[in-house]
This record gives sequence, structure tokens and C-alpha cells, in this order.
Amino acid sequence: MEVEIAPSRSVFGPLRGVFGTCRNGLRHAAKLALDIALPTLCVACREPVDGEGVCPDCWAKLSFIAPPYCPRLGIPFVYDPGPDMLSMEAIADPPAYTRARAAVRYDDVARTLVHALKYQDRTDLAPTMGRWMARAGRELLAGADMLIPVPLHWRRAWSRRYNQSGALARVIARQSGVKLRGDLLLRVRATEQQVGLSRAQRASNVQGAFEVSPDRRPEIAGRRVILVDDVLTSGATLDACARALLRAKAAQVDVLVFARVVDSPKAPI
Repeated sequence: MEVEIAPSRSVFGPLRGVFGTCRNGLRHAAKLALDIALPTLCVACREPVDGEGVCPDCWAKLSFIAPPYCPRLGIPFVYDPGPDMLSMEAIADPPAYTRARAAVRYDDVARTLVHALKYQDRTDLAPTMGRWMARAGRELLAGADMLIPVPLHWRRAWSRRYNQSGALARVIARQSGVKLRGDLLLRVRATEQQVGLSRAQRASNVQGAFEVSPDRRPEIAGRRVILVDDVLTSGATLDACARALLRAKAAQVDVLVFARVVDSPKAPI
């Protein structure tokens, strides 16, 4: 009678190692071939780059916002005035939201990125832009309960097919672990594009445009909320959103954007 002897694990161990090495080698070769065929491009100018992000020329043109800045509005200061010093804008015209932070100034490269994401279906830019935002907003994210992207009216959402603020907020949620809630704040009135409007016209354009439905207000009451948007210019849209959330009894509303318009440097007071 023949006795069948099962192969020992010691036989399969080396084979698994060989197969694993071959699999990793094939994966590396496939990635190398893809990189050669489709090189990684700068997210701003589309020139080939090593790794991910922007090329050295565009990186040099980006103006990242770092301290010292106004603790309320995040506007950069020309010098460090010490802790808790507010900008003239924060004192003269304080917004409904508590704090605002931005990753970069709204300059030429930042404008290219924002317009590509917003109007040219370049959703591939959202991961890089969102990571920069998460880094800029670490202080806000540390105590936040939820992220709420500035909503589009349903007609504009249908024509554009996606909300750029929502795309950025999803990346920030993954980076920070803060829950994304894009279903709580609604844009209940279609508004004109804010581009080209004066500060007063912008405020009038978005007045009453946002609300939280009464049945969803308990989900916001007592929570610390971060509003997410692509650009902060006059702040009228974000201010209108913040007021709607505060009417729903949010404990605090902060703002996190990719870029903000910064006027000529002014000293704090």
C-alpha cells in the first residue's frame, strides 16, 4: 500500500517568497512603464514633474499663508505683533464665523488651480489642494465636529455635475478624520455669480440663500462646524452660510478655504 505524504510547509514557504518577489517585480515594472507612458504632470502648468504636486517654477510662485496672521481672519501680517492681535478688518467688520484659515493667497497660480477645479472638471486637483488645506487648518480641525461644504443650488449642481467645495471637503475629511456632512446646509435660492459684484452687491446677492431645514437642526445644535470652500474674497457667501448654521444653534462656525484674497499688507492694531 502506497502512503501519500503531504508536502510540508517548509516546501511552500520558499515558493511563496519566490512568487511574492516576482509579483512585486511585475508591479514595479508596470508602474515604471505607466510613468514613462503617462508622466506625472504639474497640477498648475501641466509640465512633467517628479512625484506629485506642482513643478518648481509654480511652487516658487505659490504664496502659502503661514504665521504671523490675524487669529480671527487668517490675514497674514507684515510682522509679528504678538499673540491675540487682530487685523483692522477683523475689528472694523467682524464676520459671523469665528475663525478663517486659508492655504494660499489667491494669486496667479492659485487662480489657475481654482478655476481648473471649478470650471474645467479637474477633480484630480482636489487631493493636492485638500491636503494643503488640511495642513493650514490643523488648529481648526483639532476641535471640529463636522465639515460642511458650501452648497450649490440644485440647478448649478446639475449643470456642473459636482461641487468643488465638496470635493475638497472629502479630502480634508480623509486627512483629518472629521466627519463630512454635505446634507445639512442647503442653498435654497439660486444666486448670481459673485464675480464682478461689489462687496455690497455680494452680500445682497446671497442674503437668505442658505438654510438648515428645521428637522435637521438638532444635528447641528451644539456642534463645532467648519465651512469648506475654494476661495474667500469678500467673505459674503461664507458669512451667509455661517449665519444659517448659527440660526440652527451651532456652537461655533469656522471657515477653511484653499485660497483667500489678501489686500496690500496692513499693520495690525
